[in-house]
Amino acid sequence: MNLVRRENSPLSFYRPIEDRFERMFENMFQDFFSPFIAQSALSGGEGGDIVSPRLNVKETDKTYEIEVEIPGVKKEDVKVAVDNQRISIEGEVKRESAQKEGENIVYAERSIKKFARSVMLPVEVDDAGAQAKLENGVLMLTLPKKVTAQPKKLTIQ
Repeated sequence: MNLVRRENSPLSFYRPIEDRFERMFENMFQDFFSPFIAQSALSGGEGGDIVSPRLNVKETDKTYEIEVEIPGVKKEDVKVAVDNQRISIEGEVKRESAQKEGENIVYAERSIKKFARSVMLPVEVDDAGAQAKLENGVLMLTLPKKVTAQPKKLTIQ
């Protein structure tokens, strides 16, 4: 098994093209499957980055149920917006450590991180009946599907 690319290979000329195609397909699949693929954990990324929390989307006959992992976040720090088929979740997790006078922080990984995630559902949801609940670091959204008008059948006389 080779862990290092050989640049003296006869195919090394095609590497940049191969890398470009690989990135293109990766982006295409990420966009297409984004409602169902966790992009990164909330704890990931460097300080100040906007991260995407992991989520699950479940469909029932009448609702969509979305579970979003946002450990350590208070409900006051989360915003959820429902706009037809698009569900947007954003906020920040505050993990500040209080530095006392006379202390020198040698190493710190706790910080304030912003998170954002948007999901496009296959059908519109009834925003009036939408519910959100935050429990044990998991945001649970229950989104009723919008009732569509059924076609009227006419009796031929």
